[in-house]
Amino acid sequence: MANAAADLTAAIDRIDAETFARAVQDEALRRLDAFTAGVKLYQASSRAPRPPEPSVVWQSGSARLLDYGTSGGRPILVVPSLVNRGYVLDLSEERSLLRDLADRGFHPFLMDWGAPDADERSYSLTDYITGPLQDAFDHVAGIGSDAPALIGYCMGGNLAVALAARNAGRVGALALLATPWDFQAGQEAYLPVLGAMAPALDAVIENLGVLPTDLLQAMFAGLNPQGVGMKFRQFSALPDNSAKAREFIALEDWLNDGVPLAGPVARECLFDWYLNNSPVQGAWRVAGEVVDPGALDVPTLVVVPNDDYIVPPGSAKPLARLIPGARLKTVNAGHIGMVAGRRARSVLYTPLANWLTERLI
Repeated sequence: MANAAADLTAAIDRIDAETFARAVQDEALRRLDAFTAGVKLYQASSRAPRPPEPSVVWQSGSARLLDYGTSGGRPILVVPSLVNRGYVLDLSEERSLLRDLADRGFHPFLMDWGAPDADERSYSLTDYITGPLQDAFDHVAGIGSDAPALIGYCMGGNLAVALAARNAGRVGALALLATPWDFQAGQEAYLPVLGAMAPALDAVIENLGVLPTDLLQAMFAGLNPQGVGMKFRQFSALPDNSAKAREFIALEDWLNDGVPLAGPVARECLFDWYLNNSPVQGAWRVAGEVVDPGALDVPTLVVVPNDDYIVPPGSAKPLARLIPGARLKTVNAGHIGMVAGRRARSVLYTPLANWLTERLI
């Protein structure tokens, strides 16, 4: 290592400063041109139609329950995040966790949160969990005599943990996909930035009643600052209408179709969850009750993507230690790729279905 450092230092000393500066400038312009080309190509590209939406079997305010199955299969309530729209779990006919579960004989329902309406802008996490989420679960639980399973993705997993805790004995199995619990693990570089931004964010929430979608997207982009430029440069080099190009467009359209967070929810997530780390501290409460994963008595699978910068592995793995008897499964995928990528079927769909089959017999 010392020899390599010395060689590098000697090589730098031999480089002409003007030549080096010109090379850096040329490379920066090349990357900017490729990024711009990628953005323009994305904007001009044709879109494949979305898969047909299934029947809405229940609705309360903006929240809807979408029925992806047929009668006779074990019911499963799938809970996505409140931050992004749930159709990332039904991105296309080929990339759909929900349709895959239905094809395997289950009866999945998707909790589609929608965008908060005027009344829902005042909702807290307690309001969502004890209100529409509980009502949707009751609807699903009323189908047949078997206890339904719960699947929570990202923040939806946190909601599913709280729901399962409030419905002891009524949940047949619980699967948590890329669900954060220790909100400070792996976020050491980002937390000081969030702390510095907190007063301004609180002022935005106070004035607008929500945390706007564009601001949320900027915050997610800040978790991986180089990622935005890189993905559009890579897209610009893809063959037109290739499978990879169509996949990029579908995912990017989903990312750009976000929804604002209700003000109280935004405060709980940003300030209580991230800055105070309330879940892992045993301080997150729903309807006055601490949400304690250690009190759960339900077969649980915790799936953790190894290449996840949104929910780092160290943030998600504590749930596998805290929930009695939980099984931990790590997968070689990213946060979104796990559920909607080219290898999603082998990485997630099949092992998840196999685990559910074993636990729901």
